[in-house]
Amino acid sequence: MTETISTGDAVAEPTHASAAGESVIKLGYHQNLTNSDLAPLKKQSWTSYNIFAFWMSDVHSVGGYVFAGSLFALGISAWQVLIALLVGIFMVYFLCNLVARPSQQAGVPYPVTTRVAFGVRGANLPAILRGLIAVAWYGIQTYLASVAFGLLAIKFWPSIAKFDSVDDYGFLGLSLLGWGGFILMWVLQAIVFWNGMETIRKFIDFCGPAVYVVMVILAGYLIYKAGWSNVHFDLSAGPNKTGWASFTALLSAIALVVSYFSGPMLNFGDFSRYGKSFSAVKKGNFLGLPVNFLFFSILVVCTVSAGATVIGRDSDGNIITDPVHIVDRIDNTTAAVLGVLTFAIATIGINIVANFVSPAFDFSNVAPTKITWRMGGMIAAVGSVLITPWNLFNNPSAIHYTLDTLGAVIGPLFGVLIADFYLVKKKKIVVDDLFSMSPTATYWFRKGVNPVAVIATVIAAIAGIAIVIEGTTYMASYTWFVGAGLGFAIYWLGMRFLPPTFIYENPPTVEATEKVVA
Repeated sequence: MTETISTGDAVAEPTHASAAGESVIKLGYHQNLTNSDLAPLKKQSWTSYNIFAFWMSDVHSVGGYVFAGSLFALGISAWQVLIALLVGIFMVYFLCNLVARPSQQAGVPYPVTTRVAFGVRGANLPAILRGLIAVAWYGIQTYLASVAFGLLAIKFWPSIAKFDSVDDYGFLGLSLLGWGGFILMWVLQAIVFWNGMETIRKFIDFCGPAVYVVMVILAGYLIYKAGWSNVHFDLSAGPNKTGWASFTALLSAIALVVSYFSGPMLNFGDFSRYGKSFSAVKKGNFLGLPVNFLFFSILVVCTVSAGATVIGRDSDGNIITDPVHIVDRIDNTTAAVLGVLTFAIATIGINIVANFVSPAFDFSNVAPTKITWRMGGMIAAVGSVLITPWNLFNNPSAIHYTLDTLGAVIGPLFGVLIADFYLVKKKKIVVDDLFSMSPTATYWFRKGVNPVAVIATVIAAIAGIAIVIEGTTYMASYTWFVGAGLGFAIYWLGMRFLPPTFIYENPPTVEATEKVVA
């Protein structure tokens, strides 16, 4: 029995080509819900390698490097960190498989998939929230990578170092040299994105392995210079935690791994929709998450540990975990240039896959007749400049409350989607009804909005935001789990026990219900 159900009441039109791929729009699809970027794909062709390369591009960034290194500095032993990495990344692997299935099954991106739970109009809530999160992270990642170009420029032309002064040559909190690097990164990413998903696929297919080659060479060079005896898997300062403190730090490390991947995990459907089969997606996820992330983390800690011996520590005596600053300090111009460019390219990869493609679909979903996939992405790119991410990043309190508050809503969106697809709808999707504004359509609910999904998201998000504002830093690491669990439970209980007249404008008949879930 097939798992995707089509109403069969619409006639297929010719294929519509777009930057997001070739799609099929049926005559019955409502224009306010449809464009060639959001409609079901005509052909799903991505292999397990393409998914594997996607995760390589997502992991191999400056942020990923610093994050992986920071796990080994939590004050717990190396074997505990490895356990945390394994448990956390296998959880991410399992959760990504869950969120991948509906989009791969229907051939539609994440915001269209959420129409199943939130309604054809209510889906704009998760779309806008995920889009805003992507805009914030897009700006920060672009800024972090742009620093590499500034360091590279100063290395070749030391006389321009004066333009790196915010006081003398600054505008909106960023130096003239900083602006040059930021604009360069911004333009390079826009060029790759503008050429469409096929170009993005080719870009990440090449960059993932290429970055690994340079990373292995960099690690080998530093280990050779430092000597294997100076490579340590414990990067923490002072004695390690013991007893209960050690156990809570271990749990926190696991939670941090899941939280770190929560953004791309939520909108992974934007990419799994291209998978030629669900088994290909799962295989790609396995190679790209448990296998890739574990190897990447070990490579990072070897590089950072050896780097502490070869290049020394920062002015405060801390180990340098930022790869851009590590390669900048290497007394070898060729190695430094290659390293800086590599990490800049790696960050372009993660920014495109995690923070460019997502808002492109999300904002297009809000107004399909006015906002194309390309336009949605450029809205995010412009927004990333307006938030002046360098000011956000350089203010620990601002970045904590801004990103953690936005991140607190990711969990509830995930919980609602999973509860609906697997427990309520039993893995069935009426694809044509995803694009229907008919009051009798499956996903119309009440005027196009499912009140249960909205209520579950709001309550769970408020709980997560309260933890961010009032709780400790340790408690904040569990906001994703709190939000996902509450969103999942509230939604499932609401759909199971609330009267149909509350959920639906026109309560479905028994026959209609069986059509969807049987």
